[in-house]
Amino acid sequence: MATDTTPVGRDRFLTLNGLRTHYVEWGDEGRPPIVMLHGLRSYARTFEPLAERLADRYRVLAPDARGRGDSDWDPKGEYHTESYVADLEEFTDRLGLDRFVLLGHSMGGTTTYVYAARHPERVGAAVVEDIGPGSSQSGEGAERIKREVAGTPRDFPSRETARAYWRGIRPNISEDALDSRMRHTLTPDDEGRWRWKFDLAGIAAARLDPDPARQVDLWPYVESLRCPTLVVRGGQSDFLSAATAAAMARLNPRINTVEIPGAGHYVHDDAPEPFLHHFTRFLSSAEAAR
Repeated sequence: MATDTTPVGRDRFLTLNGLRTHYVEWGDEGRPPIVMLHGLRSYARTFEPLAERLADRYRVLAPDARGRGDSDWDPKGEYHTESYVADLEEFTDRLGLDRFVLLGHSMGGTTTYVYAARHPERVGAAVVEDIGPGSSQSGEGAERIKREVAGTPRDFPSRETARAYWRGIRPNISEDALDSRMRHTLTPDDEGRWRWKFDLAGIAAARLDPDPARQVDLWPYVESLRCPTLVVRGGQSDFLSAATAAAMARLNPRINTVEIPGAGHYVHDDAPEPFLHHFTRFLSSAEAAR
């Protein structure tokens, strides 16, 4: 009888800046580490299919950001870039990650730019999925996300209505990716209603009414990156424009860009095989250049 050898992500917890934080680990501790950071309304195991494919060569670590998944919600509502960067700083220190690859999608990509620029001695290579300077502040994608956040229902009367909601705002993702979202972003309560596993009110407040003093201009961080960096854009993305991706590559010769046709903002969900191909090819080239 055949044996399933698919690597299973192991659930871990530690305290970061006073908040109990959940993360998932794939692969053996002695392998080269990759840290994966999810987006605004996502979760650690969104990267599970990718991590499982990498776990025979790498140690993959993916935290649930504060206020998401199985991590604590922040009672102060500190859902801002500086807080996410501070959490990543403590996460990498606590786990003793002296040198690692950093992958960030959307909100996690913002954290990646800032952390990698501030800690060039720690980040051997960076991959940013579908975000660049200005993406979160203006443009069609930024406005779409604001509408979605503002219009997110507090809960759903049934699993079917919750699934229909996710399918409505993420029409391109696979059935497997949709199943994952159902498992990791929602949970039934005692009355049978399905409620979010993220701090909807706190995250919405930070996203819809941001403090101008907390807004981050990513251009200086993009310019100061010192590690090989791959920016992956979805060909149908409304969030990262092709013009912005090209401008980043002109500004910093360490940045390469790739566009994956048919994918939207959630590139790793919309086109998992092409994303894996470009990711592993970039890692191989970055390792060869050391």
